[in-house]
Amino acid sequence: MSIVSHSNITVSGIDVSIDRKDIKNLHIGVYPPCGRVRVATPSHIDDEAVRLAVISRLSWVKKQIRQFQEQKRESKREMVSGESHYFFGKRYLLDVVYGSGKHKITLNHSTLELHVREDTNVVNRQMVLNEWYRDQLKETLSRIIVKWEQTIGIKLSSWQIKKMRTKWGSCNIEQKKILLNLELAKKPIEYVEYIVVHEMVHLLERKHNEVFKNHLDRFIPNWEQYRDILNQSILGHEDWFPSAN
Repeated sequence: MSIVSHSNITVSGIDVSIDRKDIKNLHIGVYPPCGRVRVATPSHIDDEAVRLAVISRLSWVKKQIRQFQEQKRESKREMVSGESHYFFGKRYLLDVVYGSGKHKITLNHSTLELHVREDTNVVNRQMVLNEWYRDQLKETLSRIIVKWEQTIGIKLSSWQIKKMRTKWGSCNIEQKKILLNLELAKKPIEYVEYIVVHEMVHLLERKHNEVFKNHLDRFIPNWEQYRDILNQSILGHEDWFPSAN
């Protein structure tokens, strides 16, 4: 949905970005990596009304900002031998192997081998790794989604892997489409499965209410544990994320 207008205000020393859209309800969000505050609001709501809405939830907003600022974050990736990288929850040491062939990734016990030409820069090395993550995650998700479509009794129209700055996944209920964060390739399989089921359950129940939670209890009994661990897990280095829209 396109933005009708954009403005900024300051509330109790906190910068607040306001996006006015063709929507019915006002929504306050706090986003990584540093706790950026954004309000999506119907077009007719003025800045003063937004200010009052933020003030009414100020303790929650400050708590979310503090949590983001206190979260551990990966060190900046240099893509050199000896770095730690994760694949489906397991830690691997990067081993950069120089050669003249096609760029590729191979796993060798506890080592993740990055085969590139010696003059390949950091950005392109990261791109090779990200595309490998995407391929591996796509293969795994194909199996997981088929399994849960049968179990839950629904059929997705489509699904997609995407770099997402603020969410592990999202669901377009009308289109029966889910988006899944590329960063899930670094997480244990059971966490990936939980995110898939969470998004698919939105096709049974739109809101995060008791009905929704009961569905998750039935399908993924440990879902609250997985949710809490994902929420507390180390974030990717902020350079990994695309610019905010």
